[in-house]
Amino acid sequence: MAESLPEHDRILQEIESTDTACVGPTLRSVYDDQPNAHQRFMEKLDACIRNHDREIEKMCNFHHQGFVDAITELLKVRADAEKLKVQVTDTNRRLQDAGKEVIAQTEEIIRCRVQQRNITTVVEKLQLCLPVLEMYSKLKEQMKVKRYYSALKTMEQLENLYLPRVSQYRFCQIMIENLPKLREEIKEISMSDLKDFLESIRKHSDRIGETAMKQAQQQKTFSTTLQKHNNVNYGRNMHLGRSRILESKNEMTLKRTFEEDDEHDEEVLTAQDLVDFSPVYRCLHIYSVLGDGEIFENYYRKQRRKQARLVLQPQSSMHETVEGYRRYFSQIVGFFVVEDHILHVTQGLVTRTYTDELWNMALSKIIAVLRTHSSYCNDPDLVLELKNLIVVFADTLQGYGFPVNRLFDLLFEIRDQYNETLLKKWSGLFRDIFEADNYSPIPVANEEEYKIVISKFPFQDSELDKQSFPKKLPMSQSVPQIYIQVKEFIYASLKFSESLHRSSTEIDDMLRKSTNLLLTRTLSSCLQNLIKKPHIGLTELVQIIINTTHLELACKYLEDFISNITNISQVTVHTARLYGLSTFKDARHAAEGEIYTKLNQKIDEFIQIADYDWTMSESDGRASGYLMDLINFLRSTFQVFTHLPNNNNDHAAMSGKVAQTACMSACQHLSTSLMQMLLDTELKQISMGAIQQFNLDVIQCELFASSEPVPGFQGDTLQLAFIDLRQLLDLFMVWDWSTYLADYGQATSKYLRVNPSTALTLLEKVHRGMRDTSKKNNIFAQFRKNDRDKQKLIETVVKQLRSLVNGMSQHT
Repeated sequence: MAESLPEHDRILQEIESTDTACVGPTLRSVYDDQPNAHQRFMEKLDACIRNHDREIEKMCNFHHQGFVDAITELLKVRADAEKLKVQVTDTNRRLQDAGKEVIAQTEEIIRCRVQQRNITTVVEKLQLCLPVLEMYSKLKEQMKVKRYYSALKTMEQLENLYLPRVSQYRFCQIMIENLPKLREEIKEISMSDLKDFLESIRKHSDRIGETAMKQAQQQKTFSTTLQKHNNVNYGRNMHLGRSRILESKNEMTLKRTFEEDDEHDEEVLTAQDLVDFSPVYRCLHIYSVLGDGEIFENYYRKQRRKQARLVLQPQSSMHETVEGYRRYFSQIVGFFVVEDHILHVTQGLVTRTYTDELWNMALSKIIAVLRTHSSYCNDPDLVLELKNLIVVFADTLQGYGFPVNRLFDLLFEIRDQYNETLLKKWSGLFRDIFEADNYSPIPVANEEEYKIVISKFPFQDSELDKQSFPKKLPMSQSVPQIYIQVKEFIYASLKFSESLHRSSTEIDDMLRKSTNLLLTRTLSSCLQNLIKKPHIGLTELVQIIINTTHLELACKYLEDFISNITNISQVTVHTARLYGLSTFKDARHAAEGEIYTKLNQKIDEFIQIADYDWTMSESDGRASGYLMDLINFLRSTFQVFTHLPNNNNDHAAMSGKVAQTACMSACQHLSTSLMQMLLDTELKQISMGAIQQFNLDVIQCELFASSEPVPGFQGDTLQLAFIDLRQLLDLFMVWDWSTYLADYGQATSKYLRVNPSTALTLLEKVHRGMRDTSKKNNIFAQFRKNDRDKQKLIETVVKQLRSLVNGMSQHT
């Protein structure tokens, strides 16, 4: 009991000091205590209430007077309060009336503040959107001005940096949807630009190539001039006093070359100057950025291969003019200059392997085309210009790093064709010279004319130099002209050998071989054809022999000429020799043979006009007119042979041999022709008078042979040409058949050269002639017996001759 009282006091203190809301737990403890604790607590609570009431009462009693006073004061204040209330009400009304405008302004301010806040929000959002819009506007502007690579970079920035910040807005979604379309548009536009670029370089390839070839040629000319200048400077140190003038000329030439090169340098154009390469750069960058670089490379290479095939396809008439070849080469050079430029300014678009493969394909096609078209060309000037173009073409592409050895190998093939065209051209020149020649010695009236001739042709004759003017040189006008043309041929052949990157020894060998072809084939053929021409007479043939002799002597000067222009000594082991010696010897032999042939033909012409009366009773007592004319012709003809060259022992021996052979050939042919005339099968009968007339003609032939028409024959060598005729005619004139038949077959026979068949044929013709004559003269009886005896003798001789002939045939 005593213990619960302090606990109740504590509870009451907590109730008094604790907030009303938290008194629940305290009150719960009253009920959780011992039984009847609630009753005891209520009692304790009432006692506490009473204590508090007593304290309140004490407090009220103590403050009662003050309260009364306060009430009194309060009552006094009521009236003032009422009055104040009225004033406050009035003031409030007036304040409300005055505050309406303030409220309106305040509301306006609030609205403005809301707008301001919204504007601030919008500004903040716009500040996020403006860079996006600016970038998109920039993208559109770049598309408009065709800066596609920059546009792609702008798209990349939009996608990666700007659009993610404002992706919640609809316009951003539209932009995001449009970007792939713009990329495709850029690809299509860039591809279209690339196609235009490819078309442009196809059209400008010839201009690019022409410019590149011109620059390469200028560079080569400059290098050549510089090299010559250096050689002159070197020579000046070796021969200072002798080469002053030459050095000054070369220095002036070099100076002019430098000035010309400076002028050209001001106008030097490159592939970039002629073609805008930006489309291919843009397209490459665009496709690289889009990840389609390999697709672009394949497309570019495929299109360029197609263009290469078009460029390598020549026009059908290309071989007709040098411009056709120049345009063809310019297009090819332009093509590969562009590829070389692309190779060096881009990475991976084209590679060295690709360009080498393309060049090898092109080179094979170029060589095949040049082989075909050059074979159609018959003009050596055009072939030479083609060679120069090929050299410039090769040098140009070699400067860009392309191998060109096969082109120089091709030039050696074209060189053979060039030589063939030269040979054809010079064949015509030689023919014209031979046609225009009068085939008479060159007359020189004075020293000046003589010097002009020997300046063209290396002629030396000490005996002729001693003669006074006017005089004649032994050769005709064609000799110096032929010599000059051979030198011109050598110059023309040398032109092709220049710039072929060959040594002087090789050039010398080429010149000698081509000159040998000119001499042994072209000139030899022209000489052979000339000799065979029907209008070339004996005089002309003699002059041709003289001409070929002097041309043969001039061959050593041609060898010196070749050595001088190639600076190769003739003592070099591998130096070829000219074959003019055999060429002109063959021509002389042909001319000599033609002389013999024409002499025989002329003899045949005289024989054909012979008009014998084979039934004449007796001869005219003099030789036939045709035969005298023939002998006079032979005499005058053999006098021509005295003009053959005999300025040395060899020529004298040669001229004597030709004259002797011609004379012997003519006499033998005349003898044979006369014999054939007697034995002609169409001639059925011959009188003894005709035999006597024929004998007179043969006597004239023998007199001609014995008169030594050509000096040098020993004894009666020339007369032996008529020995067959002489013995046959003597047999019939003497009628010495018994001796003939008795001595036949013996080496000492008087008629050793008379063949039995020949004697038989002629005897039968004489027999028939006698029978006809006896029939006409049958009125003379005394002759009939003689005729019968003679005929019996003839019949007997005929039988014996026939037996001899049959014996010969059986023996053979």
